[in-house]
Amino acid sequence: MELSRRDFLKASGAGIGGVFLLGALNEDVALASPIKRIPLKKRHNETPTICPYDASGCGFLVDASPDGKVLNIEGDPDHPINRGAACAKGASLRQLSADNPWRLKKPLYRRPGGTDWEPVEWDWALDTIARRMKATRDADFIEKDKEGNVVNRTESVACLGGSALDNEECYLLAKLARAMGLVYIEHHARI
Repeated sequence: MELSRRDFLKASGAGIGGVFLLGALNEDVALASPIKRIPLKKRHNETPTICPYDASGCGFLVDASPDGKVLNIEGDPDHPINRGAACAKGASLRQLSADNPWRLKKPLYRRPGGTDWEPVEWDWALDTIARRMKATRDADFIEKDKEGNVVNRTESVACLGGSALDNEECYLLAKLARAMGLVYIEHHARI
């Protein structure tokens, strides 16, 4: 007897259908249980948030204890952008939490010619940054261009914003940069 491909598919389909029919009629046959849905949301004390890294706007759920300790951070399955997924940077959001034991608590400074970073106080670090910014700005400040037009700018300092800033923070940063006379103002999402 020669079996064509079409006859083989018909016989296979009929055989598989018969097995399922017998299984449905006979309760003693073991069938696979339905898929168990595991809820991704823990419904504890979750707060939705947005990833601060690359300006894609991915959504995350932060689960915190009543005393404010971060217990878990995971992608929000209901968020329309990432649908619960996380890139490598988003998956490391736990590192940003205030109770992360490896998070730096003080600024680090490396002296000129030095090889090691040393912790310094915030007041010293901010004063040093302010003094050096002013010294650099004053050394290269341009009041008038070649034609005699008043420009009041400096081209030796630049400002680079980040996607972790919200609109209000970006506005204030741009205002501060323009008040200092900076002309090179950029945002890393556009580079």
